[in-house]
Amino acid sequence: MATQPAQVYYGGQAVIEGVMIRGPEHMAVAVRHPKGHIVTYTERLSGIYTGRSRRIPLVRGVVVLWETLALGMRALNFSSRVAFEEEDESGEPTEFPERAFLGTMLLALVFVVGVFFAAPILLAHLLERWDVSRFWVVLAEGVVRLGLFVGYIAAIGLIPDIRRVFQYHGAEHMTIHAFEAGRPLTVDEVRRFPKEHQRCGTSFLLVVVFVALVTFFVFDLLVDEGLLVRLASRILLVPFIAGVSYEVLRFGARYREHGVVRALFAPNIALQALTTKVPDDSQVEVAIASFEATLEAAGLGRGSAAPAS
Repeated sequence: MATQPAQVYYGGQAVIEGVMIRGPEHMAVAVRHPKGHIVTYTERLSGIYTGRSRRIPLVRGVVVLWETLALGMRALNFSSRVAFEEEDESGEPTEFPERAFLGTMLLALVFVVGVFFAAPILLAHLLERWDVSRFWVVLAEGVVRLGLFVGYIAAIGLIPDIRRVFQYHGAEHMTIHAFEAGRPLTVDEVRRFPKEHQRCGTSFLLVVVFVALVTFFVFDLLVDEGLLVRLASRILLVPFIAGVSYEVLRFGARYREHGVVRALFAPNIALQALTTKVPDDSQVEVAIASFEATLEAAGLGRGSAAPAS
């Protein structure tokens, strides 16, 4: 049996009635079929997903952001077809066209940039009519952006179907915890671990919000060329912010046992109270199936345990 490198990190995403797990060179999706059994799909990754760009500081953050969107949409497509058992006239599962994937991702990016980056500056700009100082205008922009982000997450969490996705999100974290602790991937073992995780995508987004606040504050102090320039900066600086945020998150994950680091990242863990819910045993089983499928695809064997870190 192949051995698992100690420094390999696994991540994932919750999807409709399932979980996607991404390893260094493979991804797997496990979904609970309406008839009760678990359906899995595995894929070997290549190109940008495994290339040298993933090892370049700052650049890898942008790559991971794109990867999260691309792999997440593919996993979501598979899970929706299984969960809702959609079939075409031939009786085969329907396929989501690649062009539609690209179009959906672009629309998602436009929505995120428009709502969470451009809209706050327009609202904060209204303060300038009352001769408010630049410091308070930029601070207000950051507060509005944070409020929109947290408010959006809290609102969608009230939807029953989204709440089930958040339960699968918790199952994903608990399974990764168990693997990283070197424990067997069984329901009883996985249940011993918390539903929050330091490397959660929610944590990444929250770090993005704070890095954006600092970045835009410095930019506006150095460059004061009017509203249009500031709006353009909010869009053009997104790759830089994503890159820095990812490095901050990696730092937090690497030194998570340090008391000061834990304190600094406490808001990230607290926010996961909104995006993760306690799963039931059947949901944990799906997360385990996804993780085991990823390990098996990599030749590591089902249920392999990672060296404890």
